[in-house]
Amino acid sequence: MTANVTIRIQEADFDIAREIASLTANRSDIGAVVSFTGICRGSEDGAAIAALTLEHYPGMAEAEIARHAETAMARWPVSGIRVVHRVGRITPGENIVLVVTASKHRQAAFEAAEFLMDYLKANAPFWKRVDSPGGASWVEARDHDEDAAARWTKP
Repeated sequence: MTANVTIRIQEADFDIAREIASLTANRSDIGAVVSFTGICRGSEDGAAIAALTLEHYPGMAEAEIARHAETAMARWPVSGIRVVHRVGRITPGENIVLVVTASKHRQAAFEAAEFLMDYLKANAPFWKRVDSPGGASWVEARDHDEDAAARWTKP
């Protein structure tokens, strides 16, 4: 069987259980599913957050995520990948991103999910603005996110 890959960027929230069920439906070759869900926090470095606003370049973001999904499929024997990333205004407690990977064995599913999430956090073409009581500011990439993503390309 071939890998089932779905990549969506949307404003609407997503249902984690429904996404996993859709990925694994009628697949007897899957023995492990790993999921990661990113959720909007209510504070950052001790400062309250009213909301996050995420923007992207339509078409480019999907293509870049698909390119990294292809890399994950080449590196690990995954049966399925699902990436759902929200854009627009997201308030504390709401879902931001979902990465689901499926494989015959857990190690491949774990590593592929971690690889994809590290890429999304550090290098995906999304722009994030934090709205706080003190005003709004754009978020720059952080060194620890860059380091996490870079470990997958080190020799």
